[in-house]
Amino acid sequence: MTHPSSAAGRPDPDPGDTPGLEPGGGVPPGETPPAESSMPGAGPRETHHPTSGWAKAPLALILLLALLVAGLFAAMALIIAR
Repeated sequence: MTHPSSAAGRPDPDPGDTPGLEPGGGVPPGETPPAESSMPGAGPRETHHPTSGWAKAPLALILLLALLVAGLFAAMALIIAR
């Protein structure tokens, strides 16, 4: 049977119901302090996982720009070589 104060919405144990605690919440020497409770609903479940890698359009634009710059350098080299 669970105590109403130990509901899932309350992350900390009730000091009045926790064995081994002194008045005021202290722990006597030799006694193990109570463990921190976990919160099962800590956040929403992540279901969206976007694909990794480059998209086709940005990759094509980068390659086109690189070819354009290489062509400009080649044209400058031909003009200078005359």
